[in-house]
Amino acid sequence: MAGREQLLEEILEIGIALTTEHDLYSLLERVLETARRFTGAEAGTLFLREGDHLRFAVVQNDFLQRKLGTVAMRERLQSEPLRLTEPSLAGHVAQTGEIVNVADAYAIGVHETRSLNRRFDAATEYVTRSVLAVPMHDLAGTNVGVLELLNALDDSGAIVPFDPEDERVIRALASQAAVAIRNARLEDLSFKDVSTELYNGRYFALRIDEEVKRHTRFGHPLSLVVLNIDHFQQLNTDHGTAAGDEVLREVARLLVKHSRSFTIIARLDGDGFAALLANTPKAGAVTYSQRIRGVIAAHPFAHGALTASFGVAGLPADAASAEDLIAAAQRALGDAKRLGRNRVAAL
Repeated sequence: MAGREQLLEEILEIGIALTTEHDLYSLLERVLETARRFTGAEAGTLFLREGDHLRFAVVQNDFLQRKLGTVAMRERLQSEPLRLTEPSLAGHVAQTGEIVNVADAYAIGVHETRSLNRRFDAATEYVTRSVLAVPMHDLAGTNVGVLELLNALDDSGAIVPFDPEDERVIRALASQAAVAIRNARLEDLSFKDVSTELYNGRYFALRIDEEVKRHTRFGHPLSLVVLNIDHFQQLNTDHGTAAGDEVLREVARLLVKHSRSFTIIARLDGDGFAALLANTPKAGAVTYSQRIRGVIAAHPFAHGALTASFGVAGLPADAASAEDLIAAAQRALGDAKRLGRNRVAAL
């Protein structure tokens, strides 16, 4: 476990980052990582409350990461939200606002709400023992989610209960996460495209600059996918702009549904869309684009089948700046159109 003074310094830095960091999920990852290191937790989840369920917004689990790999772990845990109608410790915290700190979740027994949901342990062969779960209250007192930590480990690696004295610090981190979520939701009012509810070009420009800077600093691969709906203007001419607007909304829904939660999907202009894939090499972005191309081609649109053309570019292979990356992806998109549309092209 890292020194307490260093971790408290990181908590202060997170507070400062709340006013400067536009990447909500990077900030939430940082909050959860700090909470885990402060308590020695083997795993943790940051849930966001959305209606009658909790969504796995950020998942960190050392055991499952070693077993499955980061991508497979996230896909398995984030594929299905946690319904508030089924018993779970996180659900209990979300609905009551109470802190839960238990030494052995399997010893609780069956309870109407305050019991371990064993579905995820069974699906992953993970064994949850000690649990610390705290609510994330925003400034209005609304519970926007839950910060849950699993299996505190001592210096020998044995699972131990979470120290009750750590609860105040974890509550402070949860409050910081809630502020970040509130800030992001306020930004949504100016960063969302009204028609499709995707991020707009303004937000996309900010995010691609941030991700390129992160690539420059840490060397993580970054890929950009741009796409256009094939013959979109002809669709508007034949069926009217209302039909075209519905197609844009439907394509937006397909992009969100078939992309990972941390992929940035934006509408650029007209029938142009973009997907920014952090920590993804160009080959992975090509695979992603081929999959989305097939999804769109197979979808039953109201006025008949539609296709899309895709351009892919990546750092560091094709560009050295955000501007160059966008230009490279657009050139690849032009190649896809010249080669007959309904295809993926990469530089």
